[in-house]
Amino acid sequence: MIDKQARIALLIDADNSPARKIDVILAELAKVGVTNIRRAYGNWKKDGLKGWEAVLHEYAIRPIQQFDYSKGKNATDMVMVIDAMDLLYTDQPEAFGIVSSDADFTPLVMHLKAKGAQVFGFGAKKTPEPFVNACSRFLYLENLGADAAEAEESEKPPKARANSRRKPRAGAKAEAAPEPEAESSTEAPAALKQDTQSLKRDARLVALLRNAVESAAGEDGWSPLGSVGQQIGNQASFDPRNYGYRKLIDLIEATQLFELDRRGSQFVLRDKRQARPARG
Repeated sequence: MIDKQARIALLIDADNSPARKIDVILAELAKVGVTNIRRAYGNWKKDGLKGWEAVLHEYAIRPIQQFDYSKGKNATDMVMVIDAMDLLYTDQPEAFGIVSSDADFTPLVMHLKAKGAQVFGFGAKKTPEPFVNACSRFLYLENLGADAAEAEESEKPPKARANSRRKPRAGAKAEAAPEPEAESSTEAPAALKQDTQSLKRDARLVALLRNAVESAAGEDGWSPLGSVGQQIGNQASFDPRNYGYRKLIDLIEATQLFELDRRGSQFVLRDKRQARPARG
């Protein structure tokens, strides 16, 4: 018998999101369950949505047309909210994926979570913090998909990497470069890993990690890494990739605020402040 997987409704603000990230968005949601509802909202008469039109059929995304009722105003947000509420009480998916960088969705996210649904947000780094923090987990689109591209480039020999960056000779037949998408302005270059000093200066991150480690501590004062991750997930929207690290343990180690030890197949950690010898 096949285990029942969580059903996910993916709602995309196509007016405010890049199409080129759809594959990694779906890959992230596949870790949670099955995205059997996929809808993209926007005014499809606009040239700016050509990038999304090119991927609708490939990824089985249903386009939802919404005209702009007044100049300078976007009616897409309201339609997405209405559909999300309708889905919540009819299809009742276990989770929602909201792709947007618009803070106007914050009340919707809070309501969906209050009714028991998980909400996974995807947006640009310009996304306001209220929306980011309201989600069960929020991922910056600039950080998604960058690792694979960087790894592929780093595996090439130095000469090959240089050739890939070299301009074609005059008169040589060059491959046609893909036309830039109109919505590419929402993206920025992939962020580098934040160094130790930057991480330590992030008061919210430090407090989150320390509180989670303290809450997960056993009688011996050490906290299993898995329990720490669960505590963090219960407290806030969090993903180590937003700081440039693929795994939680890599981020924790980079902060240099915790002692790490391996016991069998699992890691345990504790706040370095707890390990300081008492003064005589």
